Amino acid sequence: MAAMRIIKKYPNRRLYDTEISSYITIEDVRQLIVDGEDFEVRDAKTGDDLTRTVLLQIITEQEQDGEPILSTQLLSHIIRFYGDSMQGFMGNYLERSVTLFMEQQQQFRQQMGGMLGQTPWTMMNQLTERNMELWQEFQRNLGGAGLARPAVKPETPQRETPKTSRSR
Repeated sequence: MAAMRIIKKYPNRRLYDTEISSYITIEDVRQLIVDGEDFEVRDAKTGDDLTRTVLLQIITEQEQDGEPILSTQLLSHIIRFYGDSMQGFMGNYLERSVTLFMEQQQQFRQQMGGMLGQTPWTMMNQLTERNMELWQEFQRNLGGAGLARPAVKPETPQRETPKTSRSR
C-alpha cells in the first residue's frame, strides 16, 4: 500500500506537495480530490492535520462560483445540528447518503454507457448514423416505388383513354 500523500501548509498559506516536491495551489488540491487522490494536509510547523480546514476552504470557493450545491436553508439545518445530541449521527448520515448517491450515480452512468455508448458524443454519433441509414433506406424504398410507378402511370392514362372514348 502506498504511503499517504502529504501536503504541508506553511504559515504564509502556501501549500507544498511532498510527493512532487513543489508548491501547489488550492485549485491543485481540488484537482487531487476530483482525481480520487488520497492525501492529508499537515501544518508544516506543528504537524497538525489541516485537511478538513482546506477541504472547507475548497467548498467555500466552489460555493461562491457558479451554482451552489449547499442552499442557505441546508446550511442553516446543518448548523442547527452542532451541539445537538444528534450531531454525531448527522455527520455519519450525511456521509453515508452522499456515498450512496455517488454509487447510484456511477451505476446509472455505467448502465447508460452500456446502453448508449461510451460518451454522449458517441451516443449522438451512433444515433445520427442510424438515422442516416434509416433515411437512406427510406429514400431507396421510395425511389424503388417511384421507379415502379412510372410503369403504372402510363397504364392509368391508357385506361382513362378507352373510358373517355367509350363515353363519346
